Amino acid sequence: MRYADDCNIFVRTDVSAERVMKSVTSWLERKLFLKVSATKTKITRPTNSNFLGFTFWKNGDEWKCKPGNDRKAKLYEKIKVVLKRKHAVSRPLAITFTKLNQIIRGWINYFRIGSMKLFIDEFGQWLRHKVRVIIVKQWKKTTTIYRNLQMINKANNCGFSDEEIYMTAKTRLGWYRQCGMKTVGYILNPNILSKPNKKRNRPGLVNPLLYYLR
Repeated sequence: MRYADDCNIFVRTDVSAERVMKSVTSWLERKLFLKVSATKTKITRPTNSNFLGFTFWKNGDEWKCKPGNDRKAKLYEKIKVVLKRKHAVSRPLAITFTKLNQIIRGWINYFRIGSMKLFIDEFGQWLRHKVRVIIVKQWKKTTTIYRNLQMINKANNCGFSDEEIYMTAKTRLGWYRQCGMKTVGYILNPNILSKPNKKRNRPGLVNPLLYYLR
């Protein structure tokens, strides 16, 4: 074996950590002829460590793992690239949803053993808001926004009046704030976004929280 990488050893005290690090380093270099990286090998507390993208936290007497903050930030950055407005608006939703689903499923599958329900829920809300902006901007015209929201509202019994939908379509708040309004949020809800459109060969948008919990 030429290289060994990414290994954590857990002990109870700082004294034990110093002793174990010296003995294991010596054994690896003498017996296995492996060079231990002095810059990467260190003693740290589990809550400050990063192992294959995971960090650790204590729940009472039990230790659990969760995705590191750097990996969470990378997930947001990947999604922002796909949902960059000037590119996402010009491409079919089928392509956008397919790319998003691949990223989200892959990330959750990797980190599934970690505790991340709250993070995934917040991420899902942020994701759907960004997606609603793309959808409404693709509709573009006030009349189209009104007509499409009204059609979905009636088909799914969302309960909004014509006046409420018209005020939402006519608002001058800007795309992001418009899609943060209650009307758009309820009409383009997670269930609607997750439904595939067979006529346009478009998959449904994966709900991150439901995918994680299943």
